[in-house]
Amino acid sequence: MPEVLFEFVQVGNAVKVSAIDSASGVEVSIVGSASLSRYTLQQAALRKLQYVLKKRQKAR
Repeated sequence: MPEVLFEFVQVGNAVKVSAIDSASGVEVSIVGSASLSRYTLQQAALRKLQYVLKKRQKAR
């Protein structure tokens, strides 16, 4: 899998995590509780990115 970039932005007790596929430029975001670990949030964003990329590939 190509490189994936992650961005974490905390707003109050929530964290917005963006995951960007460096090869295609596709970006997805999730919002989770700030009490969750960074790893857990990152894995959720990665799963969503993989889902979106797979869905786009099937649409071709």
